[in-house]
Amino acid sequence: MYRYTTRDDFVRDAPTVLSYAALAAYTFWLYAFGPAVTLLREELRFSYTLVGFYSVLWSLGAALAGAGFAWVAGRLARAVLLWGSALATVAGAGLFTLGSGVPVTLIAAALMGLAGTTMLAVLQAILSDRHGSQRDRALTEANIGAGASAVVAPLVLGALAAGVLGWRAAFALPAIVLAVLYLRFRRRPLPTSAAQPATTGAGGLPAACWLFIVLTAFSVAIEFCIVYFGPQMLLGTGLSAAAAGTALGANYLGILIGRLLGARITRRPGRGVALLYVSLAISGAGFVLFWLSGRPVPAILGLFVCGAGIANLYPLAIALTLDAANGREDRANARSQLVIGLVSAASPYLIGTLADRHGLTAGFALEPVLIGAGAVLLWAGLRARSRVAETM
Repeated sequence: MYRYTTRDDFVRDAPTVLSYAALAAYTFWLYAFGPAVTLLREELRFSYTLVGFYSVLWSLGAALAGAGFAWVAGRLARAVLLWGSALATVAGAGLFTLGSGVPVTLIAAALMGLAGTTMLAVLQAILSDRHGSQRDRALTEANIGAGASAVVAPLVLGALAAGVLGWRAAFALPAIVLAVLYLRFRRRPLPTSAAQPATTGAGGLPAACWLFIVLTAFSVAIEFCIVYFGPQMLLGTGLSAAAAGTALGANYLGILIGRLLGARITRRPGRGVALLYVSLAISGAGFVLFWLSGRPVPAILGLFVCGAGIANLYPLAIALTLDAANGREDRANARSQLVIGLVSAASPYLIGTLADRHGLTAGFALEPVLIGAGAVLLWAGLRARSRVAETM
């Protein structure tokens, strides 16, 4: 039987190590997917519109996972849900790399979004179940490995694409990692979910939790808008397409360094909220430098600074979401993935639509709006949480 850890007793036990490693494996697929679709387009010669449709299907699969996670999590053990979703994600990756033609690979994209997001949600649930009030530290540490995967995945994909094995071999690496994890941890018990007391309100979740859910979704949108359109923006500074794609690595490096620093900061209690405010401010400053500089070096520097700010937005926002769930962590986890899927599908599409009509610089104006809205959502969520605490 597992117990919650205290701030002075943070234990990286088997469920924690398993969650950290499995999250890194999933993130490798997530960040390899975009470059892989580009390489797939070169082979199959489909349109740019269809390129975007692959991402939309992944996001819609993620939204579907969020819609059903609370129901499934209430009926299946954590281990069954974890290894079942991992196997389904491996199947999706296999279908994407071994399937031939657009229809099969589109189905694979939706399956990876559905199964992969389910795996992400159950990993977050395991860390929340295991560490309780220290979930902010656990989730921040877990996302260090995710940040490393974000840096490594495009590099590995590119290296294999240039070699004999080809880019498809890269998608087998997370599957191998998950197989090793299964052999190592399959007999280890996982923490059970906390009791889910009856609550009132929309969806059974408090208002503060809903505000933090939207904050979490906006945090992901802030990152993905950079990932999808950052290289296109860099083309306007005079960089070639290849150089622009490589320069996006500065953003990933900033994310990795930011998460390493965030893990150190959150070792002491009460710092998560302050770090979130600082992270939003750094994200805004870095983005403005990237957005308005018009020259390669400051634009790349801006990407790095923006990445350092973005780094801790998601893990700290999801920690606040679960903490405010009032015992309904599975439902909050599910709703956050649902909203993330919808926002992740809509925000790049909105930027693209604005860019087609008014230019990419104008289209990217959505990014500071998301950052500013994130700060407002954080403030409003904290206020709502304080009001509830005062009435108890």
